Amino acid sequence: MSEAAAPSRAKATRKSAPAKTPARASAKAAAIKPALTISSKNYSSWSLRGWLLARFVELDFDEVMVSPDDADARKELLLLAPSIRVPCLTHEGAKVWNTLAIAQYLDEVRPDAGLMPKDRVARAHCRSVSGEMNSGFANLRSALPMNLKARHPGYKIWAGAQPDIDRIVEIWNECLAMYGGPYLFGAHRTMADAMFAPVVTRFLTYDVKLNKPCIGYCQTIMAMPETQEWVAAAKREPDDIEELDMDF
Repeated sequence: MSEAAAPSRAKATRKSAPAKTPARASAKAAAIKPALTISSKNYSSWSLRGWLLARFVELDFDEVMVSPDDADARKELLLLAPSIRVPCLTHEGAKVWNTLAIAQYLDEVRPDAGLMPKDRVARAHCRSVSGEMNSGFANLRSALPMNLKARHPGYKIWAGAQPDIDRIVEIWNECLAMYGGPYLFGAHRTMADAMFAPVVTRFLTYDVKLNKPCIGYCQTIMAMPETQEWVAAAKREPDDIEELDMDF
């Protein structure tokens, strides 16, 4: 190689930028603190589910609040959105929305946190009832909207919502009898408890009559420090949504 060619090659080498390897990108993503995007704590049952899931695995995360005045958030709260995209978890480069997806993701990254039972059969059961809650009970959602500030003693349940209530009571009774309580799958909180926690608040808001095991389960969920923290924050919210604050 000639002496004239050598400087040219050296110059080209100095201009080359170091390649971004997957390991470097992953390390950069891991350095960013996880964040959970949620909407109203008073009205958003989906937000409560995602928030509890993150707290159950002791994830250190920032809350990113979306105002109820946001058009998309309002549609979700009023059950008018084609899909639910809040809560949304951002964690080490991953962006996860839909509460069931968040639960499964957190179980993958924090497998020792116990979001699902260790036993294979119980784990399948937990997945099933959690999935049923995630995709079903539309009549309950529309007839008994979540509202932690409200109380409606003696509320008359719409006939269309009663089958949903009956099925939830059936799930709770079966799980409590099979696994011994106080949570749905025994002594440890699982994704199922996070999924059904907003239902507990609805049953209290609308004075739904329950049997003794289900009353005990509701008391257990409402006594959790995380639930108490969420409810206290919900009651401090200044925002009201008229469509969800109807006089019954």
